[in-house]
Amino acid sequence: MRAESGRSVNPWLAGVGALAGLGAGCIAYGALIERNWFDLRRETVPVLPVNSAPFRVLHLSDIHMDVRQKRKSDWLRSLADLTPDLVVNTGDNLTNPKAIDPLLEALEPLMQFPGVFVPGSNDYYAPVLKNPAIYLRNKHSAPKKQPKKLDTARMHAGFGARGWIEMTNRNQSLSLNGIRFDFSGVDDPHLKRERYAGWPKGSTSQGTAPHVKVALTHAPYQRVLDHFTEAGADLILAGHTHGGQLCIPGYGALVSNCDLPTWRAKGLNDWESKGLTTPVNVSGGIGTSRFAPVRFACRPEAVLLELVSR
Repeated sequence: MRAESGRSVNPWLAGVGALAGLGAGCIAYGALIERNWFDLRRETVPVLPVNSAPFRVLHLSDIHMDVRQKRKSDWLRSLADLTPDLVVNTGDNLTNPKAIDPLLEALEPLMQFPGVFVPGSNDYYAPVLKNPAIYLRNKHSAPKKQPKKLDTARMHAGFGARGWIEMTNRNQSLSLNGIRFDFSGVDDPHLKRERYAGWPKGSTSQGTAPHVKVALTHAPYQRVLDHFTEAGADLILAGHTHGGQLCIPGYGALVSNCDLPTWRAKGLNDWESKGLTTPVNVSGGIGTSRFAPVRFACRPEAVLLELVSR
């Protein structure tokens, strides 16, 4: 092979150049196109009491709102057209301390519906720049620089003022569409802040009365999934993984950012522990850290779960 100048081109260097160009193209695609190519995943979960009408849950996670994210904001607002019966937010709502007002504005149409939420680490602290090699090795270490604290109380107050209920290390029952839902949520396990509150106490007939137990966590660490499965949860909802964020087409996620197997980094799967089984929905997330604004083979998503009779 010869260049126009007549000098030979080293095939190895040509190959390296081609790979570099391909890599740059993939990064550009992931940053400019895929991270804003929002998707709605639909799932059907048979967990309701017999003869119950279908019940629709909109699961949001890892919004990671920044300022001036009009496409994301418009898409979030459009989800209200789905008219869900319940909205569940499993945390990591921010990636910029200045984005609380844009977040609340984007979620305003959805907060006309009943909602529950638990926090993730990026509801407490702004993200910090990290070596991406650490993430790819699935290692978790404390940042060298102290992260900036976020105004978590103001954000949560904004949710609460519009009727959404916080489930951080607590439980509560809600009657929705004639169905009793028992919720139990934990603080972010990625920060080791989870404390189990058990299930709500109710009438003396609560053990036999029709109801659905729903557990909420931001990060789907195995210890948390084991606990809720053994506690009799009918459904567990989680986020945190970003679905792997940078995936290989035909293979899937390389990392889960926790101890969850990578093949479970996104989707609806059954979790088994001590002979018991619970369906777990792990959201692939809606946003990214502002320090890694790229997705590849892993579109941002919300999840519409249609709960139906067993």
